[in-house]
Amino acid sequence: MSDQESELKLVRDQIDSIDKQIHRLLNDRARCAQNVAEIKQKYQGAQEAVFYRPEREAQVLRRVMERNEGPLADLEVARLFREIMSVCLALEKPMHVAFLGPEGTFTQQAASKHFGHSAHCIPFNSNDEVFREVEAGGAHYGVVPIENSSEGMVTHTLDLFKRFNLKICGEVGLRIHHHVLRSGDEGLENIARIYLPQQTLSQCRSWLDTHFLSAERILVNSNAEAARMAIKQGPSAVAIASDLVADLYQLNVVARNIDDQSDNSTRYLIIGDQEVGESGHDKTSILVTVKDKAGALYELLEHFHKHKISLTGIETRPASTENSHSMFYIDFEGHAANQHIQGVLQELQSDTVELKLLGSYPVAVL
Repeated sequence: MSDQESELKLVRDQIDSIDKQIHRLLNDRARCAQNVAEIKQKYQGAQEAVFYRPEREAQVLRRVMERNEGPLADLEVARLFREIMSVCLALEKPMHVAFLGPEGTFTQQAASKHFGHSAHCIPFNSNDEVFREVEAGGAHYGVVPIENSSEGMVTHTLDLFKRFNLKICGEVGLRIHHHVLRSGDEGLENIARIYLPQQTLSQCRSWLDTHFLSAERILVNSNAEAARMAIKQGPSAVAIASDLVADLYQLNVVARNIDDQSDNSTRYLIIGDQEVGESGHDKTSILVTVKDKAGALYELLEHFHKHKISLTGIETRPASTENSHSMFYIDFEGHAANQHIQGVLQELQSDTVELKLLGSYPVAVL
């Protein structure tokens, strides 16, 4: 045996020993998760027991990143623990999560990123159906897009919070990367048709104008449908979609990351019927209806200024068919259980026509 092989054997033996320890500790953690489920069922009852605690998971992931000493990056270690928690939670209670389908959408990627791959993710045809399924109890949680860095707020999602009595239980951000997918390996030559959704076109328009100005652009409902159409139409057709779609439909990636903005990202909300406790770094979302008058928004924002509460987002929405009211969707830092936040909420309640607390939830960790 050479000197190199001898040294490698010593290190590999160390790795084997460490792997055994990791394996034993993973099973120890899984048994603890099973004990947690038994205790909850004992004291809460199987029907009322809450197994998923967003604030607890956010605290665990933050501690993982804080104590990390490398060489693994903080986010990579947190992702590993995210999957460990997902597997252990599945032992307590299998999680059913509704998302805007079909399979292969960025919303599915966001759901897997937030809940881990052990959650059972179920595709639906519209955000309306996602809300309806969660409210009816068919799914424990839903994942819906709320904001894109290129296009702004998803106003349809905001409007659904007026119709459904669901809470925001969490948020997750996802970097969006669009690629050109093709069934053949001809690269970017001889492309006649491009299949893509409207929102994808909005995020990749400049790149497409530069490289495929003469190709026909055909709008479809999803990136997955774009892939199916590209396969059906043959070698002269391409789809604009993600790596996940490329893997699902076994398409070749002939051009990567064609987004007009390199930092293109989308924020998603986790919806459910659960009140979420304080995690230490939280956000609150509300819908506020006020009388439509000069200075109405200024008076509304003055409450936050007085209490030194930082806003993270605000969007105007139509309150009704009448012209006498205006509605605002507002995100701000802090948790509704905090006395400081309760003070501003009480003032808003007395000064507005209607205040709907959509939820307090941990700021996205991953």
